[in-house]
Amino acid sequence: MDEISGKWYLETVFPDLVMMLRVQKVLYSGKTEYQNVEVLESVVFGRSLVLDGKTQSTERDEHIYHEGLVQPAMLMHPQPRTVFIGGGGEGGTLREVLSHKSVERVVMLDLDQEVVDLCRRYLPQHHQGSFDDPRVELLHQDARAYLENCPQQFDVMVMDLVDPLEGGTAYLLYTDQYYRIAKSKLNPGGILVTQSGPAGLLAHQECFTTIHNTLQGVFNNVRGCQVHIPAFQTLWGFNIASDAELPKLDEPEKLDGLIAQRVNKPLKFYDGESHTNMFSLPKFLRQSMQNENRVNRDEAPVFMA
Repeated sequence: MDEISGKWYLETVFPDLVMMLRVQKVLYSGKTEYQNVEVLESVVFGRSLVLDGKTQSTERDEHIYHEGLVQPAMLMHPQPRTVFIGGGGEGGTLREVLSHKSVERVVMLDLDQEVVDLCRRYLPQHHQGSFDDPRVELLHQDARAYLENCPQQFDVMVMDLVDPLEGGTAYLLYTDQYYRIAKSKLNPGGILVTQSGPAGLLAHQECFTTIHNTLQGVFNNVRGCQVHIPAFQTLWGFNIASDAELPKLDEPEKLDGLIAQRVNKPLKFYDGESHTNMFSLPKFLRQSMQNENRVNRDEAPVFMA
């Protein structure tokens, strides 16, 4: 075993499991009004954004997360023109939304302007200039309060929020009440997708199954899916919801043709084969989703450990 030397970043993955990452450089470390922020650089993952001690994304594998979150939901909609993004400070989600030729307007709302400014400076490979696109309206407000008073309707809503941590900034953006507010801002046939926390064997019941079950109480159709994110050390879950029927997109060649027709750049992760894998959930996950009876409510939120 090689000698452990140099600077190391330690992140608790589970209560009894810690990940160690050798850090080449700390590009930024500080605290905003809302959270602790670090931007780290390593050989393994390149530049990483860490909020409140949890890795949010890395240069090496962010494309898996952001394409997995955005592309299926966008392609399930017949022609998304207006899109709302909640969170997504790195700009990767915005980048993927803007890759769709049909998109005319995007409202992106991230509460923490300091984080967005840091990402614009330190994570250019994430956003790739997306913040400067004239189709984008970037706001720094509470997403729930904004949507409650927003007269606009959207074709697709993407919730790229920080995890629902106790005392965190976003746990009330995963509740039954919030999803009903969001649903009221969807156009007919509109689709909502949310990041839903770990979906691996050890932690899928922390919040993934509860988010899925909560959405089922609000929308007629909900589909869960998962991708493996190396930086997260586990499978990661997303949930897609709509009152309209969600197309399965389960013919790889047809989906590849649809991507070529509607997306204006080559994708690094998502295609017809990857889609099939994302929606082929392991047995333990399907059983837990079926057996879940908790509903995430304002008065009784479910927190990620």
